[in-house]
Amino acid sequence: MSKTSKVFFLGGFLFLLFLAAEKIYVLISYNGDIKEESKVNIDLNNRAFKYGDAVFESIKYAYGKLVFWEDHYFRLMSSMRILRMEIPLSFSPEYLEEKILETINANDLEQSACRLRFTVFRKGTGLYLPETNQVDFVISVEKLNSEKYILNSEGLQIDLFKDHYKQVGLLSNLKTANSLIYVLAAIYKQENKLDDCILINDQKEVVEAVSSNVFMVKENVIYTPPLSSGCLKGIMRKNVIKLAKNKGIELKEEAFSPFELQRAEEVFLTNSVSGIKWVSNYRKKKYTKNVASSLIDSLNLFVKLS
Repeated sequence: MSKTSKVFFLGGFLFLLFLAAEKIYVLISYNGDIKEESKVNIDLNNRAFKYGDAVFESIKYAYGKLVFWEDHYFRLMSSMRILRMEIPLSFSPEYLEEKILETINANDLEQSACRLRFTVFRKGTGLYLPETNQVDFVISVEKLNSEKYILNSEGLQIDLFKDHYKQVGLLSNLKTANSLIYVLAAIYKQENKLDDCILINDQKEVVEAVSSNVFMVKENVIYTPPLSSGCLKGIMRKNVIKLAKNKGIELKEEAFSPFELQRAEEVFLTNSVSGIKWVSNYRKKKYTKNVASSLIDSLNLFVKLS
């Protein structure tokens, strides 16, 4: 065998070893049945595809449990009721948790940290008026690198997204498949070489970031937009509010303008999978990360012990 042939053979052998080591997780739960993702056929008349007629939860799995599962479950049930979806009698917290854990186990990820997406969409076809309010559901899973929430070492660079305003109302608090404003904001941040950007409502109030709730620290008080400003009713938002109050930090759910970001000492973002991310710069304004560092330590302790 020539030297060149040996190099190609060795390269091919190492590539096969890599494929064996890096298992690709493609098993999902479709209405409670474990299936290969590639073999699940979604009809083009599916209402989630045609109309965004769906809600979903992004859930972290760590330390062998679903983090903040009860909060996620009750938010999902509330969202389904608001959207007039028929909640199956089987949809108890125990049943849905069992189906999520089955999906994790099917992908051999029970010893790992994972991101779960639990999507519920209305069955049937129809035009804007659905044929039925019954639902289907899909559970998918993605491996994460760490069970702990890790504060980013380099702060985020952010700016405002002003091309479109987020509308205020009951639907604005829900986590639905109607996500165009987030898609456009994400494209905007990429085009402008930002790590994230802030959405505002038609009253020019700060609402949230692309996939996170927003917190601001000013004169030893934490501020976060109220639900009435149109922000997502975030699970991590809810629990960070609890943690801050338990630590004796004054926290106010209060509307504020982007101008107030210029006067803040600290800004951080929260979501269920990433935890807390600190912002280092909003335009020319620079921030510290003292409160974010303290809160993420408390968050990790709470999650591990709960």
